[in-house]
Amino acid sequence: MKLDALPDDVRPRSRAEGYAIQRELQLCSGQGLAGWKLAATSVHGQRHVDVDGPMAGRLLADRVVPPCSTLSLAGNGMRVAEPEFAFVLGRDLPPRATPWTRAEVLDAVTALRLALEVPDSRYADFVHAGEAQLVAESACANDLVLGPVVTADWRSLDLVDHAVRAEVVGRYRRGGTGAAVLGDPRIALVWWANELSTIGETARAGQVVITGTCMKSLEIQEGDHVRADYGVLGSIEARFR
Repeated sequence: MKLDALPDDVRPRSRAEGYAIQRELQLCSGQGLAGWKLAATSVHGQRHVDVDGPMAGRLLADRVVPPCSTLSLAGNGMRVAEPEFAFVLGRDLPPRATPWTRAEVLDAVTALRLALEVPDSRYADFVHAGEAQLVAESACANDLVLGPVVTADWRSLDLVDHAVRAEVVGRYRRGGTGAAVLGDPRIALVWWANELSTIGETARAGQVVITGTCMKSLEIQEGDHVRADYGVLGSIEARFR
């Protein structure tokens, strides 16, 4: 069941209130926090949901599945898959008064993984729900197909121009690059670290951070088989029922 909106007496009026609600929802779920997602890291994504910039959301542990999994689309109103870069933290990044620098954040990253996000919204009209309500629902966090650790030397690559090619097998193909993610996935990662610092959250070692889709979202339906090829970094796929 989708909501038209949160009840007026509990509806968040600001991004900060939205983050407070998403934190409580995760605690009430009883699920561990597998990591974080970034939404609206592309101009197209921001325009689609009418927001001015990125948003962070929580990834629940029970919604993370391995590659080649088959996922249900029952009840999913968005019906898209998004190829993303997933960074794994090797140490904590706690809140602090001064912003985290790019060098500090990248030094805290211990690995890169590949991911296919399958987002969904709790709102019937998520396009017009507004930033605060979208943040409250963890920025449309839903299912995540998470690949193994990349063995190639990803730090030596230019992730901005790195090509990602995706295929909804038998139906269409689409391509993109890391530039779709705030101009550079690493820029998005630094933004995320400082966004968490601003709201008093610690980024924990072992958590994964997906930084946003590398291309226009892939429209999917029941029976689809999606494969994303990241070249030397590997590939990832999933099926939908």
